[in-house]
Amino acid sequence: MSTTSTYTVKGMTCGHCVSSVKEEVTEVTGVANVEVDLATGLLTVDSDGPIDPAKIISAVEEAGYEVANQ
Repeated sequence: MSTTSTYTVKGMTCGHCVSSVKEEVTEVTGVANVEVDLATGLLTVDSDGPIDPAKIISAVEEAGYEVANQ
C-alpha cells in the first residue's frame, strides 16, 4: 500500500540544500519518491508502506537541516 507523508524542513536556502535533503531521505528503506519544495520547505515522501517518521527526521538531520514540529 502506497503512503505519502509530508514534513516541513527548516533551514534550506538553495538548490544544494534541496539536493542534500533528497539524497539522504531517498536512502531510507521503503522510500519510493521524494519531492522537496525550497520555497515552502515542504518535504513530500512517497513510500511503499508506512515509514517511521523518526527515520525521515533523522535523514533530514543527517543532511544538516531540521524538521519543524509536525
